Amino acid sequence: MFSKANKQGQSTSVMDGGGKPASKASVPSIISPDLRINGDMVCSGDIQIDGWVEGDIQSRNVVVGEGATVHGAVQAENVRICGIINGQIRADNVILEKTARVTGDILHKSLSIEQGAFLEGMCKRIDTAPAIPHIEPRPLLAPRDTTPRDKVAALGSPEPHAAVN
Repeated sequence: MFSKANKQGQSTSVMDGGGKPASKASVPSIISPDLRINGDMVCSGDIQIDGWVEGDIQSRNVVVGEGATVHGAVQAENVRICGIINGQIRADNVILEKTARVTGDILHKSLSIEQGAFLEGMCKRIDTAPAIPHIEPRPLLAPRDTTPRDKVAALGSPEPHAAVN
């Protein structure tokens, strides 16, 4: 994470106690309650929304706080909703807390809805690999005899109700 130049101008990485490079801690981007954003948000890390967002959000993890409002689509790996979302949610894991109000479709791999949460929309599970149904071929049918039954009887069939092949 930190590097310092040695006497020859080469940089070296700071190591943790085990001799491995120190890992970068992920600090979420926070949209505070007094902040209003008009536009799309794209983040490779985590976003916590406590304010107002009008636009689409794409991130790794999204938390919509209890007083937050989002008008737009949300796409992430993990989404936890305590506030209001008006738009489609597409995520691997979606959690609707009891204070959540969602108006829109949810496309998910895992969905958890607490008692008291409000959801108006379609919930659809998405799989990683679409299943291709195997269709068995139907056997071919023999051509049907279309000769009227009264002509068959006139041709000399011994029994008028006999099956005709």
